[in-house]
Amino acid sequence: MIEVSLLTGALPESGTVVVAVGVPAKLGSAAATLDQTSGGTLSKALEAAGPLKQGKVVDLVLPRGLPHARLILLGVGKPEGLERLDREELGAGLARKLQGLGVKEAVLAELGGLELGAAPAEAAADIARGAALATYSFRQYQRPEPEEETRFEQLTLQLAEAPDDAYLGAIENAVAAVERARDLVTEPANMLYPESFAKRCLELEKLGCEVRIMSPAELERLGMRAILAVGQGSVRPPYVVVMRWRGSEDEKPIALVGKGVCFDTGGISLKPAAGMEEMKWDMGGAAAVVGAMHSLAGRKARAHVVGVIGLVENMPSGNAMRPGDVITAMSGKTIEVVNTDAEGRLVLADLLHYTKEELKPRAMIDLATLTGAVVVALGHENGGMFATDEELASKLLEAAKSVGEGLWRLPLGKAYSKHIKSQIADIKNVGRGREAGASAGAVFVQEFVGDVPWAHLDIAGVTWSSRDLPLAPKGATGFGVRLLDEVVRLTCEANKARA
Repeated sequence: MIEVSLLTGALPESGTVVVAVGVPAKLGSAAATLDQTSGGTLSKALEAAGPLKQGKVVDLVLPRGLPHARLILLGVGKPEGLERLDREELGAGLARKLQGLGVKEAVLAELGGLELGAAPAEAAADIARGAALATYSFRQYQRPEPEEETRFEQLTLQLAEAPDDAYLGAIENAVAAVERARDLVTEPANMLYPESFAKRCLELEKLGCEVRIMSPAELERLGMRAILAVGQGSVRPPYVVVMRWRGSEDEKPIALVGKGVCFDTGGISLKPAAGMEEMKWDMGGAAAVVGAMHSLAGRKARAHVVGVIGLVENMPSGNAMRPGDVITAMSGKTIEVVNTDAEGRLVLADLLHYTKEELKPRAMIDLATLTGAVVVALGHENGGMFATDEELASKLLEAAKSVGEGLWRLPLGKAYSKHIKSQIADIKNVGRGREAGASAGAVFVQEFVGDVPWAHLDIAGVTWSSRDLPLAPKGATGFGVRLLDEVVRLTCEANKARA
């Protein structure tokens, strides 16, 4: 993560300075001062370059009349106005530009006098957050090359007035939470497996979370035979972790539930070899829950939230569950296993029943890299959302739009429940082949939620990206962390803020 620092005095007389310019060519207070000092250098450069669009830059090396090594003029503004996501993406684009220029440190000049859609200090924080998210890297297992590319390392925000003490901490916490999820998703499966993942959750205790690790023996005692069946083919047994943040006196928590298949071979229904190395990210739902709990605890959210994750490996062996097996979930419902590669819904079956019965939540949201079918339906642009509660669905869509983590609502219903009807058990774990596979997975999971308001997010297409995204380099996206934090804010904290 890049380092973000503050400056409340004059701009430094050296180095790289970034000056925001309104669209079209409107000089804010900082730009106007520098323009006057330099005898109109900025105005002349903008006149020559033409109107700057949002995110476009003019790079002035050794600008005439100014002491700086480099002055970056950054276009800021849209006809329809800026929202938080626009400002974050502006910061992301700026960071990539600076890194491409070989700049290690830069100062963002004060943003007063511009139409930013927010106060200058808030806008600067959004830009810094976007810059930090976009420059994430995972290099734990790489030795640095002698001629490694210069990395952008520090962004200093010039503010007209000193902010409160929590200002920098809020930026750092939001980014660190996403980076925690990205790190977990990126870790290879020989380093991150059920037991080691569970132990890493204990790090959240430093932030004030209560963390309970449930051992394989306890899962057996509770009757979590569905998750145990998924893991019985591996030498590494399953674990369940319950994390709790008590940030309010609310008796009933909101529950975040994550699928954590640390590696998915498909089991006996073995996946093709091509691309199987990517199946280390089949625990993206669990990673998102851990990241969200980090974010909530780190910012001392005024909410009562529990995070529940099921950690397991799906491996083929002489002890693995077989196609045709019938297992009994914790709820007592029997499941015919038609395809052992449809294992994530078995994990969620026990997690959701346990959460409903033991933790008594006001609502449940589960996240899972559940189906390839959702990628066929929605591509890599949106996660699939299924919900039984209209208010919860509305809050999720609002949160998704705010943070730029797209969701698209897909259908549930009795017609789809017929897809998972079994001739030998209560239900089967797959539907009708290629027909509505995401909905078939969702109605299977719905069998274990009872009357609790519930939403299921199928994030198989958005947990990992093969290309750079506006706020994430290619690889693990951390999808769901900011979404869950925001939905908790909207669902649990909005009324408290008004009280």
